Amino acid sequence: MSKTRLEKIDSIDEEIARLRRRQTLLKQEHNKQARKDRTYRLCRRGGIVEKLLPDIARITDEQFDIFIGKVLLTPHTARILAGLAPPLPDPGDEPDGNGSGAPDESASDAKPTVAVNNSGADTNGVVENGDRA
Repeated sequence: MSKTRLEKIDSIDEEIARLRRRQTLLKQEHNKQARKDRTYRLCRRGGIVEKLLPDIARITDEQFDIFIGKVLLTPHTARILAGLAPPLPDPGDEPDGNGSGAPDESASDAKPTVAVNNSGADTNGVVENGDRA
């Protein structure tokens, strides 16, 4: 028994509706996992801050916000972060054409520097001249 064109159209419409429901569910699952990942990352990084600066737990959220703003919003900190984090891809950029897929090392010759804490030891394996310890 052969389906009529209207039956085929109805069948396809049902399949489209099923796929749209599936798409919605997948997007919801993705968003839920992204929220879980972000919460985990925030908790872990906050724990690192409290481990390195135990007295930070005694200040208010407003004081913490001021402290973080004054400590992190400096050109020096921006240079350190730029040296640690991979650059964001620019949608308008073409591949560099060197065939390696690696970033062009001549783009930035400046190495990041990290301030040494009061104990004289650095906290992330980078010494003042930017080389690994």
